[in-house]
Amino acid sequence: MPDESVISNEMRAHLDVESDPITYDVEKGAVIKFAQAIGDSNPLFQDETAARNGPYGVIVAPPTFLRSLIAGEAKSEFPRPFPNNLDGGSEYEFFQPIRVGDRITVTKAIVELTERQGRLGTMLFTTAETRYVNQLGQLAATQRTTGISYATPVEEE
Repeated sequence: MPDESVISNEMRAHLDVESDPITYDVEKGAVIKFAQAIGDSNPLFQDETAARNGPYGVIVAPPTFLRSLIAGEAKSEFPRPFPNNLDGGSEYEFFQPIRVGDRITVTKAIVELTERQGRLGTMLFTTAETRYVNQLGQLAATQRTTGISYATPVEEE
């Protein structure tokens, strides 16, 4: 008899449900400080004169700046079947530059649930997509993040 799936109907009910949106104003000082903090000396991220003469006409944010724009609260708490969690990584896709003066609205939704057997026993892979939309309604970027949860394996005696 095959084991029952750890992915419950209650979990499936969370698929594609967007979090509350939060809108951020992209401020010049925050972009410059972020670029300096990560050691990125690209003048498009820090030098107003160079940026004005560059392809975007204004200072733009480094791609990883999006990590500082956090999505709002989920509509309800996702039921986690296991107590242990690992970061399975993130993938970004960029469509529009993030410019100083932009207003970026951030939402997040769980888009995929899968389970696998491995060294850690049954593992639940939860993929969430964060969407970054500018004030013109243009999708500026997406981030797909995978979380891996698992139960601590029982050690044999």
